[in-house]
Amino acid sequence: MKTRLLLMLLLAAAVAALAACGGGGSQSVPSNAIAVVDSTSITKTQFDDLMAQAQAQAKAQKQPVPKVGSADYTTLRDHVVGYLVQVTELEQQAAKLGVKVTNAEVTAYLKNIAKLNYGGSEAKLDASIKKSGLTVPQAQFQVMVNLLASKVKTKVTSAAKVTTAQEQQYYNQNKAQYHQAESRNVRHILVSSKTLAKTLETKLANGANFAALAKKYSKDTGTAQAGGAYTAVKGQDVPTFDKAAFSLKTGAISQPVKSPYGWHIIEAVGPIKPAHTQTFAQVQSTIEQSLLQQQQQTIWGAWLTDLQKKYQGKVSYQTGYAPATTATPTTPTTT
Repeated sequence: MKTRLLLMLLLAAAVAALAACGGGGSQSVPSNAIAVVDSTSITKTQFDDLMAQAQAQAKAQKQPVPKVGSADYTTLRDHVVGYLVQVTELEQQAAKLGVKVTNAEVTAYLKNIAKLNYGGSEAKLDASIKKSGLTVPQAQFQVMVNLLASKVKTKVTSAAKVTTAQEQQYYNQNKAQYHQAESRNVRHILVSSKTLAKTLETKLANGANFAALAKKYSKDTGTAQAGGAYTAVKGQDVPTFDKAAFSLKTGAISQPVKSPYGWHIIEAVGPIKPAHTQTFAQVQSTIEQSLLQQQQQTIWGAWLTDLQKKYQGKVSYQTGYAPATTATPTTPTTT
């Protein structure tokens, strides 16, 4: 059983980062529970429901469902237990931070998914959810977990700040990365044979539309549908293409040009833009976003490290349910 099976539960990166903290707790585990996380029990019903959900998803994806006692079953069980511990820790920390997710937010999120992918049809979205092996309530729960994880991370990292002085310092120290070589807006058609390239060259000479031919014939999927439009940057393309693109007069069309990719016909759409270094004002917003993300990641990492320490000794597992990655002993069942 591939570990991606549990990832189909839409486990957010923020939740995964909790890494099922803790272990080795001294709390007794009730007979109807598989684990206790800082006094909160995870019931066998929760575990059974999530196992059934994962197995249903496996069937929906035409993957084999692991048999009880097999190594694959143990892997699946460990992922399910780990996920439940992660979610419990997340919910506990969210409560301490005063973070909540409302039913209205979950509904709005799913409506947006329907709008983006199913033409606004919630019925089609529900059908897609069921086809994947989930029930609608299960999908709603997963959305809630992801939204909660996102909110917790936002709250924890809200203190991150970047000053203009820091942005300017970064720019001064990394000015070389903002240097832009000569560039030029061109169009090109890429084909496999010189014969076809010559045929297209003749069509263009007789007044054919370059963009229309690019859409019809070019095998460069990245530019064909845009009529072959491409920004050539000096020194970044293969030498033959580079030489032709920057030697043409504006508006001129090249003869077929050979490259390792095939045969190109190039049109110089605009003049050559000289090399230059972007000013601080031009890149300040990008620098600000980059430095802010770095600070947020630093704060988040420190919070997670501290969280692991807080949960150390506060997670106890029922006999037979401790994940293999948990090196600490389990707690005996209580009656």
